[in-house]
Amino acid sequence: MSSHPNRQIILVARPNGDPKPSDFEIVERPAPVAGAGQVLVRNTLVSLDPFNRILMGNANSDQAPIELGDTMFGFTVGIIEHSNNAAFSVGDHVTGFLGTTGWQDFAVSDGSDLRIVDPAIVPLSSYLGTLGVTGLTAWVGLTKILDPKPGGTLLVTAAAGAVGSAAAQIGKLRGYRVVGVAGGPEKTRHLIDDLGLDAAADYKADDFEAQLARAVPEGIDTIYENVGASQFPILLPHVNIGAQIAVGGVMSQITTTDGLAGPNRLPEVLRAIFYKDLTVRGFNVTKFYEFYPEFLADVTPAVAEKKILSTTHFIDGLENIPSAFPEMFTGRGAGKMIAKIA
Repeated sequence: MSSHPNRQIILVARPNGDPKPSDFEIVERPAPVAGAGQVLVRNTLVSLDPFNRILMGNANSDQAPIELGDTMFGFTVGIIEHSNNAAFSVGDHVTGFLGTTGWQDFAVSDGSDLRIVDPAIVPLSSYLGTLGVTGLTAWVGLTKILDPKPGGTLLVTAAAGAVGSAAAQIGKLRGYRVVGVAGGPEKTRHLIDDLGLDAAADYKADDFEAQLARAVPEGIDTIYENVGASQFPILLPHVNIGAQIAVGGVMSQITTTDGLAGPNRLPEVLRAIFYKDLTVRGFNVTKFYEFYPEFLADVTPAVAEKKILSTTHFIDGLENIPSAFPEMFTGRGAGKMIAKIA
């Protein structure tokens, strides 16, 4: 059992717009003690996700925020330090896949929110990225929400991000021609050269619409939408009759509560949905956790064989999470953000 203090990152202020380091505070408390049927987990990796901003409050979301003073919710990978639960042994590597293990050094669990993972199969960080809720979100959109026909064109927005890059690569493995939309030439190069996408378009470029037209000469059959921004209506002239659209996130709107700047393009979006007979469906991945075993069986071999790659931005130290987390909303980074805390 650990005698070390438990550092916890707690929420002390609700942000207006993008989060700030001062919205958090690091406190030290005694490490918790595992009771009957419980285990003590020492976290080693902590996932930083856009969902954390929603839980801070004042976000453009229907999700209830956590209380001020609460430890930040977060998915983790850790090691069992002490076990009073026969399903877990000291030294087991586990992932807190429900997020209740949080942004802290230690957590106590009854095991219902933990899954034993094997570092010999894939790097442990994969269990927070392509084999975590990030990958599950991508996989659910492509297998449970959409019913795409292999060989058609799949377009993924925010394709250089954690969910988007997973969705794009899963799409390739499922037989799509995949086009990624990302911001900046370095990100679009990454999509083609590193992830093997068929084409990419830079939404920040002056000739974005021309790039898009070249990337989808036969139109778009399926869209995995992550952004929810003004670029979405630009895609609609290229969408084929009967196309399917899965909305897995609205990253651009999380920190915006006053509405998006620019003209109201909702009428043309609705017109396209009507005249092009589009299927548009959003989803909350937390309602699909029952599919975790199926998802892992499907995707783990591809990750182990490096058929699905992950770009990971590592942060060193729990103490650096408050300053690193706001960078997620600048658009400068790519891939999955994970903090190494032990």
